[in-house]
Amino acid sequence: MNLNDLILKGESKTLEFKLNLPTNKNIARSIIAFSNTSGGKLIIGIDDDKNIVGIDEENIFELQDKVSSIIYDSCSPNIIPEIYTLNSDNKLLLVIEVFRGNLLPYYLKSEGKNEGTYIRIGATNRKAGFENIIELERQKRNISFDEEINHDFDYEDLDLKTLYERFESVGKKLDEKKLENLKLIKKEASKTYPTNALLIILGKLPHTIVKCARFKGVTMDLFIDKKEYQSDIFTTLENTQNFILNHINLRGEIKGLYRTDTYEIPLVALREALINALIHRDYVNSGRDIKVGIYDDIVNIVSPGSFPNTITKEDIQNGRSETRNKVIANIFKELGLIEQWGSGIKRIKNICLEYELKEPIIDEKNDFVDVEFFRPIIEQMDENILGATGIAPENDRKRPITTDYDRIILEYINQNGKITKKQALEILDIKETKIKEIFNQMIETKQIVRCGNGRSTYYEVAK
Repeated sequence: MNLNDLILKGESKTLEFKLNLPTNKNIARSIIAFSNTSGGKLIIGIDDDKNIVGIDEENIFELQDKVSSIIYDSCSPNIIPEIYTLNSDNKLLLVIEVFRGNLLPYYLKSEGKNEGTYIRIGATNRKAGFENIIELERQKRNISFDEEINHDFDYEDLDLKTLYERFESVGKKLDEKKLENLKLIKKEASKTYPTNALLIILGKLPHTIVKCARFKGVTMDLFIDKKEYQSDIFTTLENTQNFILNHINLRGEIKGLYRTDTYEIPLVALREALINALIHRDYVNSGRDIKVGIYDDIVNIVSPGSFPNTITKEDIQNGRSETRNKVIANIFKELGLIEQWGSGIKRIKNICLEYELKEPIIDEKNDFVDVEFFRPIIEQMDENILGATGIAPENDRKRPITTDYDRIILEYINQNGKITKKQALEILDIKETKIKEIFNQMIETKQIVRCGNGRSTYYEVAK
């Protein structure tokens, strides 16, 4: 990317502009923040409106030496930047470029490590908190938070039945030796402890919640439905996925003699985005949760934590893979929930484009990752039920588009022969008044029929 393109993109995690050389401390803070995060460039000679103003050429060598001395005197451990000039339209710019360091964390000597460590969040430099500093030290040792032992839980008290069943379902054996090899448990002084990964997978940590809401319209002013899920990570994934599916539309298509229904947003893309949120979220940050919002125009998935410090948004879009939670990601790979490293975002976008949907936005916003799927505009009438004249048959003119509730009910009846309201309540997890409304609508549209009376009432597929 050339200089003009960089400038047009504006300040970011890896780019900062200044019209004039900042104060010594501000220079050092930016260089430290870049070194602790993803590296970056501080470009001198650009104003707030992204105009190239340039700098005075007369003392350029003295200026370079001054910057080099400031960084050497102010930063610890030592940071060795690349300092050079660029000529754009006969205007000279000074560029201070640093790369992510290996001796994390970097900090201001005058303030010490606990008070003088800075990280890059979006386009700003922020003082690192205690948890940020500990995470930087983990990164220096090349270990992840989920690998670490958690001494607050007794391994013997944990119920691993769900995990054993998941491995058995894919034909893999799980025993204590494999748990240790997968870094789900570790031994210390002849005692076995769970790692953070095992506790996250089992849903034992307090911040392993996913909060879901269906909002009315395109704002958060009023919600129609709200759920919170905290269980083992696989059940949470399935419950969250089902919540989304219950609140988006099905679209019908006639293929040959049969009608097939597919979701308005491809299930594969939604599931991939949810898996990414669960395995890449910042579990060190215990103050926030994954949030899923469904609006009339978008499905929004927000996951705490920016992209891993070693890579940028452009790297990820190009297929580069870097995992924040190595153990959790490996478990998902073992269970076949991840197909190929580094292919997720590209696959999400390609599948949506194949569905002729607007390309989803996957972006890093400050210290969280935001995914937006654009919902198609749903017509009031399903075009695939129109007759050859383009006019719906009389008995179909008021036929609503089949909902996901209908599909689930019909699938249950196909498997079990019939369904009662009580059974519908259990499988749909919605209010009884809504169940009654759904059944009445399905009877009206001749999808099901009511059989029996009173407490013996049940429903079958209409003949």
